[in-house]
Amino acid sequence: MSTRRRDIAGVARRRHPPGTAPGVVRPPAEAAVSRVTLIRYGGDAYVERDLPSIEALDEYALHDGVTWVNVDGLADAALIVALGRRFGLHDLALEDVVNVHQRPKLERYGDHLFVVMRMPHPGTAFDAEQVSLFIGDGFVLSFQERDGDCFDAVRGRIREQRGRLWQSRSDYLGYTLLDAITDSYFPVLEAYGERLDAIEERVLDGADIDATREIHLVRRELLAIRRAVWPMREVFNTFARGDLPEVTDTTLPYLRDCYDHVSQLIDIIEIYREVATGLVETHLSSVSMRTNEIMKVLTIIATIFIPLGTIAGIYGMNFDPEASPWNMPELSWRFGYPFALGVMAAVAGGLLLWFHRRGWLGGRRRRGR
Repeated sequence: MSTRRRDIAGVARRRHPPGTAPGVVRPPAEAAVSRVTLIRYGGDAYVERDLPSIEALDEYALHDGVTWVNVDGLADAALIVALGRRFGLHDLALEDVVNVHQRPKLERYGDHLFVVMRMPHPGTAFDAEQVSLFIGDGFVLSFQERDGDCFDAVRGRIREQRGRLWQSRSDYLGYTLLDAITDSYFPVLEAYGERLDAIEERVLDGADIDATREIHLVRRELLAIRRAVWPMREVFNTFARGDLPEVTDTTLPYLRDCYDHVSQLIDIIEIYREVATGLVETHLSSVSMRTNEIMKVLTIIATIFIPLGTIAGIYGMNFDPEASPWNMPELSWRFGYPFALGVMAAVAGGLLLWFHRRGWLGGRRRRGR
């Protein structure tokens, strides 16, 4: 039974037990039900339908067209193995398809390319699934963990039966899918930018004293995005070198454009991580300043009441004024009580005035000589 854990970046990891034979296709227990769709196009022919079985592929054979087989859900190991035999895929690559902890990478097996990417899904928290692509002569195979993807625009362009995608080979279709995955990160990062702006406003306004946890969650999710995007630059850099026979010269400039997009994504991620780190420091400084203001107010109040308590303590001593003329004669005075209250009020007022002149009550300190 495969084990599953969640790493520090929040990415689910599933691995076979140690000692498992290589090339074994063993889907995770929680894998979604597999569903296969076929799109074949080229010349004047176009086919799009769900496939009940792998044998149905032969019913829609095209001599000069492009075949795109998409599999949603990885629960059916027999289906994945049958597709591998049908298109001559390597066993190690099929094993990586169901082991969805892979980092983005590009490998070449015989006459086809194997590409692993992580495709984000929109939502309040970062959620990405592994997408595995096989790009060969006349075919592209895509394996997804579950239903739902960012390829609807690509399918729409194919259905139009015109344009560069319709006239190009399978490597251009592979580029188009990779470009769709890459571009799907921009709306995700835009949402994180708006989220950081909202947190920054609350931190600067002092309206949120518990923002540390939210900032930490944002930084954690940005780390997960960075781990998903950073290896993509190596993938497209390998494409851009132009030493892969499966990629034509006409497709290379578009793959280099994807490399530029990944570089932009990395720059945005690094900027957002620095902003999040700065927000932590700003928030802690704001909390510290707020604490200092509270302590200053409490200190001022305590300072005012210290002399008042001293005066009240003196007048609370039980000396008999009849025993000696020096034993608090004002206790027998008609205005003794108002006099004591007046002294207390004068002392408190004098301290408040002095604090104000020093600028300790929010005003500016007056300059003396």
